[in-house]
Amino acid sequence: MQGTSNDRNIPLPIQREVRQRCGFGCVVCGFPLYEYDHIKGWANVHEHVAEDITLLCDLHHREVTSGLLPRDKIVEANKSPYNLRSGISKPLQLHFEGDLCEIHIGGNYFTTLMSGDYTESIPIIVDGIPLIAFILQDGHLLLNVNLFDEFNQLVLRIVNNQLFYSISPWDIQIVGKTLTIREKARKMLIRMTFEPPNKVIIDKGRFLCNGVEILVDSDQILVTNNNILIRGSSSVNCHGGLIIGPTSKPIGGFMSLQGVNRYLGDSKASLAWAKTVKEEF
Repeated sequence: MQGTSNDRNIPLPIQREVRQRCGFGCVVCGFPLYEYDHIKGWANVHEHVAEDITLLCDLHHREVTSGLLPRDKIVEANKSPYNLRSGISKPLQLHFEGDLCEIHIGGNYFTTLMSGDYTESIPIIVDGIPLIAFILQDGHLLLNVNLFDEFNQLVLRIVNNQLFYSISPWDIQIVGKTLTIREKARKMLIRMTFEPPNKVIIDKGRFLCNGVEILVDSDQILVTNNNILIRGSSSVNCHGGLIIGPTSKPIGGFMSLQGVNRYLGDSKASLAWAKTVKEEF
């Protein structure tokens, strides 16, 4: 794809094509915070051609601009980007701290003061698998996330504040503090905003795990398996929130759903029902 202009702003479709080709990270090291680099130099070409643009982290971008990193090394890395070779991004360190944590999911609020018996906050857990949680360990506030696709394969993991993602989704982008993952065009898997030192906001997305589907919109959570709609709920100083399926140990929460029917195929019927409740998920 090509766009010719005196405007240095790269058109969004070209940006997306470059991200996909480069594995959503710096082609040299795989770091998921990156800048767009015109391999032939913007001053020389004054055009945006996807094949001639690559992704570089701030360090490698500065090194190549200053001449410390030869341009031919970037050309070589662009042919075989780091993340495409490894299949997973280089970890991004998140910075959470303190003893009070907040997780906002679809207009529902989970707040926990980590002290005494309260050393974990798990707003969503399926079959004992925390899909999102804060834990307090050795005085450190740690975010953990497990995000699966429809085939129950891990797409994103945050392990004790370290973020990793696979390269399988259609598009992955981190802009400022917001991470957006799309399964395909116009189909968002998650939009998650990190608000250090102690808050996470999810205002759009799908949590999938073991045949369970949970849709998140700006003001609601919908469990499509049984059409349970959750709006305006708050959980304060509670280990759990929405608990689906068995857990290895008792976890208190505002809603426990056992015996939920699981999808064996796709969920087109439930998504059609969801649209009658809310125009867009």
